Amino acid sequence: MDIYSKKSQWKVYLAVVGVIIVLISVVYTNHLANQLADEEAKKIKQWELAQAQISDIDDPDWETGDFTLHNMILTENSSIPVILVDDRDKITAAVNFGINRNEDDEYLKEQVVEMREDGFEPIKGFAYEIYYKESNILQQLRYFPFVQLLLIGAFILFGYLGFNTARIAEQNRVWVGMAKETAHQLGTPISAILAWIEHLKLIREKDDEVIEVVGELRNDVNRLELVADRFSKIGSEPKLDPANVYEKLEECRAYMQRRASRRVNFQFPDPGLSPKTIFINAHLFNWVIENLLRNALDAMGGKGQISADVYDDRDYVYIDIKDTGKGIPNNKFKRVFQPGFTTKKRGWGLGLSLAKRIIEDYHSGKIWVKDSEVDKGTTFAIALPKSAE
Repeated sequence: MDIYSKKSQWKVYLAVVGVIIVLISVVYTNHLANQLADEEAKKIKQWELAQAQISDIDDPDWETGDFTLHNMILTENSSIPVILVDDRDKITAAVNFGINRNEDDEYLKEQVVEMREDGFEPIKGFAYEIYYKESNILQQLRYFPFVQLLLIGAFILFGYLGFNTARIAEQNRVWVGMAKETAHQLGTPISAILAWIEHLKLIREKDDEVIEVVGELRNDVNRLELVADRFSKIGSEPKLDPANVYEKLEECRAYMQRRASRRVNFQFPDPGLSPKTIFINAHLFNWVIENLLRNALDAMGGKGQISADVYDDRDYVYIDIKDTGKGIPNNKFKRVFQPGFTTKKRGWGLGLSLAKRIIEDYHSGKIWVKDSEVDKGTTFAIALPKSAE
């Protein structure tokens, strides 16, 4: 079962929910902004009427009129920027653009030109026009959904990074604990089997057939000891020693070829070539190569070719392991190294995850899917430093 498919689905669901929340916020905020814009338009209309009546000196009642309410309407506008332009296109008054800018004719002219270019229709009175802009509060309200989206995004990002770091740390503890416990649990039966082997040799030392079986049992126990040793090294700093990459690849090829179908052809470099030195822990390095070869054998179904190629540059030695198996889709190149990811009906999906941990965490190297094509094969690449770090 691919647990990462379900994980990806949940990411899609959460993304859709997030988009819906943002859309609702944008629509509702836009509704409030439009209502506020209508209210500001009404206020400007009242402001224009008050300005018109105060300025109408031809009115017979102008000298005796009470303009208290009119002045109150004019002075209470402390948020909506307004520019008054006469019939000669001269700016006669401006409010709420800022203390310095209310008197800055050049700036105010630029604002008028900008509003005209945007298609703004001024309120027209007798021998004057009124231009106005949205208040800062209304502009901030229009930008609020985007600010909200930014804050939510930042919260999700930092939350994800925090939880992801904690999850990885927890996974590391589980990996190490499981590996150490596995090595510990293997140690007891291995010791017991060794004792029984020695006992069997003593009581049947003249029976050649039994001695031959005992020898094979000892080989299998040696393999179990190697497995236990590999697990015991997980979580601790392994000792890295110089080694010839060709010789190590030959060891892994020889071991895996004896256990592979005769219809599988192995094409590996000659171990007698001019040595290329890498710094490795031999047990862990062999584990990685064996994992890659075992996966290749599974992918080919017991028939095909597995090849290895070695090359280098100034800092790294590169190893390519190529098979002619069923391949890996492009969208799964990175996921194959995630714990639990597997395309097999039977399997835990831990082999490549362990390989990545061994190469990157313990050998300061890199491992990746270099190339793959469905039904044609896959190439895994490993880069290991030439010097111990």
